[in-house]
Amino acid sequence: MKDLLEYLAKGLVDRPAEVSVDSFEEDDGTLVLELHVADDDVGKVIGRNGRTVNAIRTVIRAASVKHGRRVLVDVVD
Repeated sequence: MKDLLEYLAKGLVDRPAEVSVDSFEEDDGTLVLELHVADDDVGKVIGRNGRTVNAIRTVIRAASVKHGRRVLVDVVD
């Protein structure tokens, strides 16, 4: 999951070297992925009205079904 999110984000931003993903697990077993990008690239990852980040979340959620886990994606600015 972490690698997939990193791959998708690197394809969207101008500075892919600054993309990083942190992950941790909550008490209820939910996997939380925090996406860190350069300040200039936050808008590109979020997209107009949040459409891009919602599409990323949909792809990650679909991939997480295969693993039987709940995954949340947060963009940290």
